[in-house]
Amino acid sequence: MEKIKFTNKDKTEFFKTLKQRVDDYFKTNGIKKTANGKMIIKTMIMLLIFFVPYALILSKMFNIWQMYLLVIIMGFGVAGIGLSIMHDANHGAYSKHQYVNELLGFTLNLVGAASSTWKIQHNLLHHTYTNIYHYDEDIDPNISMRFTAEAKRKKYHYFQYIYALVLYGFLTFAWVLYQDYVQLAVYKKKGLIGNVKSKYINELIIMTITKIFYYIYILVIPVIILKDSVEPWQFAVAFFTMHFVTGVVLSVVFQTAHVVEGTTFPKPDANNNIEDEWAIHQMKTTSNFSRRNLFLSWYIGGLNYQIEHHLFPKICHIHYRLISKIVRETAKEFEIPYLEQPTFGGAIYSHLKLLKKLGQNNTV
Repeated sequence: MEKIKFTNKDKTEFFKTLKQRVDDYFKTNGIKKTANGKMIIKTMIMLLIFFVPYALILSKMFNIWQMYLLVIIMGFGVAGIGLSIMHDANHGAYSKHQYVNELLGFTLNLVGAASSTWKIQHNLLHHTYTNIYHYDEDIDPNISMRFTAEAKRKKYHYFQYIYALVLYGFLTFAWVLYQDYVQLAVYKKKGLIGNVKSKYINELIIMTITKIFYYIYILVIPVIILKDSVEPWQFAVAFFTMHFVTGVVLSVVFQTAHVVEGTTFPKPDANNNIEDEWAIHQMKTTSNFSRRNLFLSWYIGGLNYQIEHHLFPKICHIHYRLISKIVRETAKEFEIPYLEQPTFGGAIYSHLKLLKKLGQNNTV
């Protein structure tokens, strides 16, 4: 891949100043940037939201509709694990010890996906090249959606604001079935997993083994235990429903942070340069939402403070609310936009409005 250079044309010291102020905040208050006791408790709760319903289903104590409700709860549990545990860990923000981050980051494999490809897609491509078409895969979902005016508009995009939420439900379903393998092959071709062939083979083996383990405990074991009370098609519906819930939650959280009214989709110049420094690029392409909703913030891993996360991805999300005031004040001082929606519903509405514009017009 040809690298994009952030040139800092205006020679601003915004990020240098902001980083110093945030560092001073942690030093002055004697706070670690990584997880604390509350985060550890939260980690256990998120795992329980997924595994307790799973155990209850296998207990054979519930009827089919009660089990279906438990499956829906599991879907929210998978999303919670991804947003609150895996996300911090794979950013290296959970612990100062890399082995702890690696272990907790592997919870993504525990729920059927692959941490190796996620790190490349999210940490490298999305966080470095946010909202840049052909680089940030979050805004380049092939031809199914049009998230930027740079993408070619198809006739069916006219209705994308209607079918978007339904399509989002297929996100993790695709991950656990085939997408991780496709991404791994693409990243190998692009030279993003190293030039050593054994690296690709190792990742392929780990991915396959963990997926087999996932299929065994999430499908094979329940089928064996519940074969007398649950029909095969009901297992299929339950599996799909769990992933549909997870896919909608994850997609909505991430898309309402970048693909909303007010965010920009910068295009590199002929020399593949972006005129802003990287941090200002993040400020222009990212939006917060519902900052005052404490429960939402708790459940989605502080990602309603998406600006703070993009600027400081190696800081655990439990600190985002506390440092957001520093970020807002510094942005105001340097006359840099600090984008946000007051409510989660407002962010979703803004996302769908932008999808409608992109689906019905060649430019926005």
